[in-house]
Formats: sequence, structure tokens, C-alpha cells
Amino acid sequence: MYDVIFNTHDVVLLMTAYQCILFALLLLTIKRDKYIRNVFLAFFLLQQAAIPLDILISFGAEFRHIAIKWSPDLFYVFGFGYWLEGPLLLWYTRSLIYKDYRLRLKDIIYLLPFIAYAGYQLIFYYSLDVTDKVSIQEEYDLSVAPQIMNYVTLFRELFRVALGIICLIEIKRYTQHIRTNFSDIDKIDLTWLKILVIGFLAIRFWAVLVAAMIILAISFGISTNFEIMGLIGNYTTFFMVSVLIFFGLGHSSVFEGLEQRQTPNEEPAKDEPEQAKEKITPELIAQITQYMETEKPYLTPALTLEKLAIQMRIPARLLSNIINRHFNCHFFEFINSYRIDEAKHMLSNQNQSDKTVLDIMLDVGFNSKATFNTLFKKKVGMTPSEYRKSVNTL
Repeated sequence: MYDVIFNTHDVVLLMTAYQCILFALLLLTIKRDKYIRNVFLAFFLLQQAAIPLDILISFGAEFRHIAIKWSPDLFYVFGFGYWLEGPLLLWYTRSLIYKDYRLRLKDIIYLLPFIAYAGYQLIFYYSLDVTDKVSIQEEYDLSVAPQIMNYVTLFRELFRVALGIICLIEIKRYTQHIRTNFSDIDKIDLTWLKILVIGFLAIRFWAVLVAAMIILAISFGISTNFEIMGLIGNYTTFFMVSVLIFFGLGHSSVFEGLEQRQTPNEEPAKDEPEQAKEKITPELIAQITQYMETEKPYLTPALTLEKLAIQMRIPARLLSNIINRHFNCHFFEFINSYRIDEAKHMLSNQNQSDKTVLDIMLDVGFNSKATFNTLFKKKVGMTPSEYRKSVNTL
């Protein structure tokens, strides 16, 4: 007769760990551009593999006993992964949105909870004799375990949520940056990164709720069904990891990032000196308007704020301030407004009737039909094709 070691829930945990390890090894062995991004993602996946293994060893119906026989040192070692998830996800996010991102000394602050937890386990568990470790694990009961550890678990989940929120803030800053500095953002795809961060952030909010319910049940005697909620979290994590692996290789990059030390917010601070604000003069506004109308730099598809500033011999920060304050828009809207006006002129020009809408779209600097149609309809109130028909019937 064969003994049943794993139930269905255990198999899901094992499959989650297996997928994470396999994909991490794939990322580490494939040489690609921006290799540091793959390293952060690979270690994030390895950390994700450690969590289900820790759950399996700590709470698996049969495997816990087998783990005790193999080695009591298996306990808690995989639990280090919980404390590494937040930092690794944050570093991966930053490696996508910053050019040539490298860890700096101040980043060690995110590892302090991990270091504290590791030190605690080394002193109070791993320094014990093997017999003492076996005794602890054989007599372990969640309901009579030190209550302080339940609060440590709650802090751990809140810590992971906090770093997930920081990731969202970084993404928001990057989104503002690209609209402030680029006229063509069709190749800049943040969808993948947003799904990754929001997905795991939602799972960690759920984990906070589970940790809170454990405290309510054990410390205050309030009846809760935290076991079922924990299982839901495990299955959701398996789904998220599957999505991560399926879409990861094709979407794990961003078009262009900020310099690591660059401030993404291009608008002047509220306490900016009055001298800086006075630089926005009528002469500068007239210079910009005339240059845009005569030289038509917006016809260049890959035009950026920096390139336009060089052409006009105006500091990029000052040019951005003028666009934001006087024209009341970002660089993206500013440039594409001129492109839409140029497209309107060409669509209504009988001498351009031999050109298709797609030809005109490319001529005025757009690279995406969807973006062209969306912006045109937003400003004009109809699609380019509808506009051409309407002006030709007049």
C-alpha cells in the first residue's frame, strides 16, 4: 500500500513552487538586454517558491511529520521569503522604470525586517540542538504558540503591502514622466507591470486579513474561518504566478526609463523661488509658438522634450514649465495638439485627397492608428474619416 503524502491543496502549493523555480532558472540562463531586470524577477520568483514550501512544511497534513524526520532545520528557513518579497518587487519595478538601475547602500533599509527575523531565528531556533528542534516541532500547536509571533506575522503582511504601495507610487511617477517628456508613448506599455504589482498587492491585502483573523481567533476567542481564507490565498497566488509566467517573457520590459537620480515630476515645486517663475516671459512664449508653427518639429515621430529643448536652445526644465503653466498641458498633449491641427489641414486640403488617412497619420508624426483616432476624436469630436467626409461635403 502507498501512503498519501499530499492532498489537493498541497499539490497546488508544490505546483506554485515548481513553476516559480522553473521560470526563475529560465530567466537566469537566458542572456538578454537589461539582464539586471531578469535577475530581480528571477529572485522574486524564487522567493515566491519559498512561501508555498514554508506553508507546506508548517501546515501540510502529512508532510510536516516527514519534514521533521528529514531535518527540523527545514522549518522557518523558507519563511525568509516572506520578508524578501516586498524589496524584490520594489527593486524589479524600479529596474523597469529607471535606466541602468543599481542597488544603492540606502536600499538596505528594506532588508532590515528580513535581517531582524533571520537574527531572531538564528538565536532562538537554529542554535538549539537537533533534539530540541524536533521536540518543538512535534509539540507545535498554533493555538498555544507564542502570541507575539502572530503579531509579527501581521507586521510582515503590512510590510509587504506597504512596499507594494510604494511600487504603485513609482509607476504613477513614471506615467507622469512619460507624458511630460515624450510625444510618442505607444511603445511604452505599463500594463504588465501594473497587473503584476496590483495582483500581488491584492493578495497581500488578503494575507493581512487572514493574519488579523488568526489573532482574533487565538488571542480573543472570536470564531473565524481563517483556514479557508488561507486556502483561497494559496489558490489565488497559484493563479497569479501562472499569469506571471505566461505573460512575463513578452512583457517584462518598458520602452524607456528615467535616469535613476532624475525627479519624474517636471513641474516646479510650490516653494520655487520667484526668480525661476519670472523666466516664463511673453517673449519666450512667442518664440515657442513661432517655432512650432514655422519649423513644425512635431512632424518628427520620436520627438521628446529634451530634443525640442535642444532645437530651440531653451533649458528643458524651463520649456516644460512653460508648456505646463502657460499652455496648461503636458508635453504629450502639447505636441499632439499640433499634430491633430496639421492632420485637419491635410484632411480638408483637396490637394491631399490622394492620400489615405493612414498616410496623413504618418505624415503628421503619429505611429499608432488607435492613438491618432482617439486624440483626433477627443479634440475634433469625430474620427479623421468622418472629418474628411464632413469638410468635403461643404
